Amino acid sequence: MIMLKSIIKGSIFLGVLSMSLPTFAGNEDRIGSAGASEMLVNPWARSSAFGTAGIASTNGLEAQFVNIAGLAFTDRTQVKFNYTNWLGGAGISLNSAGLAQRISESSVIALSIQAFGFGDIDITTVDLPEGGIGQFSPRKNIINLGYAREFSNSIYAGLNIKVVNENIANLKATGVAFDAGVRYVTGEQDQTKFGITLKNVGTPMTFRGDGLSQEIFYQSTGGNATLEQRSASFEMPSLLAIGGSYDFIFSENSKLTAALGFHANSFTNDQFNVGLDYGLAFDKAAFNIRAGYVAEKQIWDRETSTNSLTGFTAGFSVDALLGDNKSPMGFEYAVRLANPFGPIHTFGITLSLK
Repeated sequence: MIMLKSIIKGSIFLGVLSMSLPTFAGNEDRIGSAGASEMLVNPWARSSAFGTAGIASTNGLEAQFVNIAGLAFTDRTQVKFNYTNWLGGAGISLNSAGLAQRISESSVIALSIQAFGFGDIDITTVDLPEGGIGQFSPRKNIINLGYAREFSNSIYAGLNIKVVNENIANLKATGVAFDAGVRYVTGEQDQTKFGITLKNVGTPMTFRGDGLSQEIFYQSTGGNATLEQRSASFEMPSLLAIGGSYDFIFSENSKLTAALGFHANSFTNDQFNVGLDYGLAFDKAAFNIRAGYVAEKQIWDRETSTNSLTGFTAGFSVDALLGDNKSPMGFEYAVRLANPFGPIHTFGITLSLK
């Protein structure tokens, strides 16, 4: 009976997967027509060093970006802080923070925020093109609220709701989107995993504010009026991601995880992901080294590529057990290469409480 249930669940999973792929195939004619592109940026070090290939293997708070179903593997409490110099020398900061908390034997909730900062920009007008009248600071923020649950020893699923906010001095846009994901785990030591997630499905966004208004003067009557222009709405960058991973277990303290992923983007080129994660555990510490590659069409041709990233990723993490409860605390680092902006570095710490 247990075997029959597993076969039925696996068949349902593969059926949904096969039906969804044609719907979310990439469309070159739509590249660049969506907004809120910050929703495609992985803010976390460990999973980005892995080439974001861990659709079936990323656990804990980082799964809130990769595949929300992996949140169900949080032990008890996890806190993370990460910083990224997005696009290398472009002067864009990305600060990320989050908290994941197990609320029952089978359920986990999480709250996280990603905040993009672009520095201070001089305010200019037609009459004052050189500025000198103040500055403004553009912001892009994403707030995530996630829930994941273990339905059986093999099936895990989750839902993530995100609120996206973009603003400058006199314009802002807000939208709501959701992610949904499923993970299937099998094997004698749970070493084989499959995952599927639908991400960034939400309402169109529209900019509103005083920046769309302009005061005009009628010479014929000598009167003034306010002309308010309309702003076109834009879609969110929805996508479907599928992937699998396998753990090569060499010993109790040594393991290599290999993962493959595919991102079917609605508004950008489709991407193929590959990642390797080798972990070595000691008595009170663990060390992981990671590498990955994100491939897409014409990514090496700077004349025609639609992505500033060139695909290569790498990084490492060090975790140590602290206190009498042996709570893990880790440091993580990742690098992504971008042309012509230079390397993108992500640093962070993770604290897990038992």
